Amino acid sequence: MKGLKYQLKSVLRDKFCLMTFLLPILVAVALNFMGSIDMSSLGELHFGVLENDLPPQTITWLERYGPVTAYGTQEKLAAAINEPSTNVIGVKADGDSLKTAISGDELEIFRQAAATLPALYEQRENAEQAEVQVLERADILENFQGIFIPAVLIVAMFMGCTFNAMNIISEKEDGVAFINEILPMTPSQYILQKVVVGFLFGSISSMITACICFRLSWQNFGLMLALIVLSSFVAALIGLFIGRLSGGLMVGVVYVKIVMLLFLAVPVVCALIEVSGPLVVICNIVPSHPAFDGIMALSAGNVGTATKDVGILAIHCVAWFALYVLISTQHKKQVTQ
Repeated sequence: MKGLKYQLKSVLRDKFCLMTFLLPILVAVALNFMGSIDMSSLGELHFGVLENDLPPQTITWLERYGPVTAYGTQEKLAAAINEPSTNVIGVKADGDSLKTAISGDELEIFRQAAATLPALYEQRENAEQAEVQVLERADILENFQGIFIPAVLIVAMFMGCTFNAMNIISEKEDGVAFINEILPMTPSQYILQKVVVGFLFGSISSMITACICFRLSWQNFGLMLALIVLSSFVAALIGLFIGRLSGGLMVGVVYVKIVMLLFLAVPVVCALIEVSGPLVVICNIVPSHPAFDGIMALSAGNVGTATKDVGILAIHCVAWFALYVLISTQHKKQVTQ
């Protein structure tokens, strides 16, 4: 119990671990908040004209497609068009037609609109007779949230790996690791002492993030809880391996970055390219893939796939735990000889 209290004090002093704990929660809140923001104005057309250059009916016609701002001089209009932070399309009279001006650094959609506007104006009478159907604008974040949210949860589960790795490395640098090697403590007791705090904090962070992002039934919530607990436990175990293999703080940080990148890249790439068949078995070697796949399956209501992924994560837990116990036992035998 004293060992666990010491580990808990360590995590409260470690700003890096606290940031890892809070970051997924903040990102989850931001994702939910951003999903409610109307970003349709980002694609809206904006026109700039000279005062008294266009007739009122032409101004009214332009306002059907976007806001129109009148400028007193040619220099002011040119400055508004060339402003990098805007996509203003300059519109001037050209006989009975219109002439547009752009700076050239606009998005392709605005360049096409500027090129099409004069022809559209010339055919405005015919265009008014056409039947217009307004389609509902899709949420631009909806297609990406299915990937964003599981990725955020993976980061939350990874907290235990970060804490355990940094904790063991700091003990090596402080000389505490040599004391641990001669203490009357079995490998299982050592693993329990090292894993519990990182595992608990990773699980709590993931649960809070999941509660913010998902509205699940009790059955699905049980499966989500199993995915979180097993994934956090595996991540905490992998943190022990990183701590043991790292010779110093900078090396440990590099290993943590590599493992975290692997944890995120493999499931995200598999989801984007829709990996299937034998490649799925290879991807499941990375523990984050079944966790990611299970979370996405739960969000889609596929209980069968999520249950299968829980089983894969359970195998990972047993395999990583047994491997670390074996390595620790062999190492302790060598030390005591």
